[in-house]
Amino acid sequence: MELTLWTYEGPPHVGAMRVATSMEGVHYVLHAPQGDTYADLLFTMIERRDRRPPVTYTTFQARDLGGDTAEMVKTSVRDAYERFKPQVMLVGESCTAELIQDQPGSLAKGMSLPIPIVSLELPAYSKKENWGASETLYHLVRTLLLPIVLPPNTQRPKRDPHIRPKANIIGPTALGFRCRDDIREVVKLLAEIGVDVNVIAPMGATPDDLMRIPDADFNICLYPEIALTTCTWLTRSFAQPVIKTVPIGVGATRDFIAEIGRVADIDVSEALQRSQSDTLGNWDASRISSPANPQASRLPWYSRSVDSTYLTGKRVFIFGDATHALAAARIATEELGFTLVGIGTYSREFAREVREVAKKHGLEAVISDDYLAVEAKVTEAAPELVLGTQMERHIAKRLGIPCAVISAPIHVQDVPARYSPQMGWEGANVIFDSWVHPLMMGLEEHLIGMFREDFEFAEGHMSHLHAAPSQEIRRDLPLGTGINEQAIASAGVSNQAVLTPIQVAQDLPGITWSADGEAELKKIPFFVRGKIKRNTEKFASDRGITSITVETLYEAKAAIGK
Repeated sequence: MELTLWTYEGPPHVGAMRVATSMEGVHYVLHAPQGDTYADLLFTMIERRDRRPPVTYTTFQARDLGGDTAEMVKTSVRDAYERFKPQVMLVGESCTAELIQDQPGSLAKGMSLPIPIVSLELPAYSKKENWGASETLYHLVRTLLLPIVLPPNTQRPKRDPHIRPKANIIGPTALGFRCRDDIREVVKLLAEIGVDVNVIAPMGATPDDLMRIPDADFNICLYPEIALTTCTWLTRSFAQPVIKTVPIGVGATRDFIAEIGRVADIDVSEALQRSQSDTLGNWDASRISSPANPQASRLPWYSRSVDSTYLTGKRVFIFGDATHALAAARIATEELGFTLVGIGTYSREFAREVREVAKKHGLEAVISDDYLAVEAKVTEAAPELVLGTQMERHIAKRLGIPCAVISAPIHVQDVPARYSPQMGWEGANVIFDSWVHPLMMGLEEHLIGMFREDFEFAEGHMSHLHAAPSQEIRRDLPLGTGINEQAIASAGVSNQAVLTPIQVAQDLPGITWSADGEAELKKIPFFVRGKIKRNTEKFASDRGITSITVETLYEAKAAIGK
């Protein structure tokens, strides 16, 4: 086990808690020590929920380990049932309690309570949060539906063509990325093409709703990390087809509609034709929110407009869960004209899919749950835009690179009160704004950096990106990381004032930068400044140069460019 400051995923019992918190009529009894109750904060602080998750902890302490901790499980299960009267109870253990081997699920099943008990055995030391959520949903659905599973090789009767097809939406949970708004957008898409929604699970569902899942004609695997295992079992057990296309981006939304048309055997040509006209750029403001044409995504038109031509070829690094990382790669390269310089995921279960996309673009995928390894790859790639999680937001800020959050893990600012989906036509609009605005602000930041010494700029001027409280100027960090610039601006110190001390190379002791060399380095765009600085310092070190002047900088440029 490795001690870390940040983590992309919590232990699997947090995933189980996400499923329980998403539903009504479900209660989770968690065998856990006193310190493992921190997960409540994830929902009340980040998602601003008005109630605690439906979880009862056994909350044993160190002094209880010499006694009967198994009896504590039974007491907690009994008390939770009598107090909350759930329709279904989940019983599991935290990573610490797993070591005691009390088997709380088996204990609860032996108590003969008049409700279904779902025993969760989630190996905390080999699996993570999303896997825990996936397994919890699967075991919950399987426990409830197993008595009515169809015999092997049973064919579903054909739907009456006069009856609208019905679909289940599987996968959205609490603490997911924009799940609340994605559901609304997907429901609108389905209504537009004549498909009714049967059950949405687990978010907002009850155990009774789960019992109705077999009534649908097909399932929509909206978030594969959570839903794929359940959808696969439903296909085997009830012969329900699965829609696997995730409608994030204009192209994927069209593919999503087309796949539903094939699976449900309905005509979706009109919806595809209208969306195709938008994709070609024939967007008309009068059509927005019109019932006759609900899909008026602005992304295709804006991405081809004159104001957006400077976006073409921008270098982008993508990291997140597999669903959003794969979707982001497609949007970035096919719909916005960006150049992909890095892609990765912490979702190891979907590493193969991410590696395939990376290979397509001549890259090596970053499959890691170590944020320091991700930071090293971002630094090496020197992108102009980072699309990632809240961790990549901090990484990009330290490197002075624009960033947009596209995936969990998230923080409270990524749970907006406004309607802000990622899926469907409106989701494409939100994505365009979320990705392009940081790039525009980054351009503003670079221009301010270039012209800060011009007479038209006030001394110490800074952009909105660096409105930070007063900090100590770090002599050990180069200009261009964003850190010293914040400190300089906050302290009201002129830029020239920090050029007087000799800058010391971080990785190569004995190498310094002269004032004129450092001033010239500052004129280089921030998103490649760090790479050029490192290359120049290596050039100087290889030739025994101890002080890098402006002449050395250009000599290095000429030599490396050969």
